[in-house]
Amino acid sequence: MSYIATHGTHVLRLTGEHIEIVVAALIAALAIALPLGIISTRSSRAGLWLLGILGAIYTIPSLALLAIFVQLFGLGTAPIFIALVAYGQFMLVRNIVAGIQGIDPALLDAARGVGMTERQLLLRVELPLALPVIVGGIRIAAVAMIALATLGGYVGAGGLGSLIFLGLTIHHNDMIVAGSIAASLLAIIADGTLRLTERAVRHATR
Repeated sequence: MSYIATHGTHVLRLTGEHIEIVVAALIAALAIALPLGIISTRSSRAGLWLLGILGAIYTIPSLALLAIFVQLFGLGTAPIFIALVAYGQFMLVRNIVAGIQGIDPALLDAARGVGMTERQLLLRVELPLALPVIVGGIRIAAVAMIALATLGGYVGAGGLGSLIFLGLTIHHNDMIVAGSIAASLLAIIADGTLRLTERAVRHATR
């Protein structure tokens, strides 16, 4: 805590970098996961393959995957950004599929009965009703990404991980503790905020 007290501005700057990396990766991951999730609900065979592949990627140790991306894209933000997007897919796609498949079939039949096209059904019925579960997936992915983004300090991507890894290198325990506490608080705040959002969305869809 002493390091935070004496270097608060520096810790805040690194926290800002951490948030930028995570938010950008989360948006990109969601943009990819949404069509993949929809495809998975339209074809059970495609869904099994997609979730299987994404699950396999998710089981790869984070440092090993990051090392592969460093070899491909070099040091900096790119490897950790791509790693975060890749890891986020399994959680996001799984929740998108669960949300859409959890809708009462009677509601879908009623929507088709009033003449809705498949596109209208998706945009006006399925996605709105699945939104609470999708937000739940975003919450889980965001917290996981905040933790994984600390590895960005190992490859020169900035963020709170740079504080942790520098502390490990020079044996400065206060730096390690400061970076860890800041990352933990960030994860707690993100989890709480998105949990409230999930509840609000769930209440609105009832």
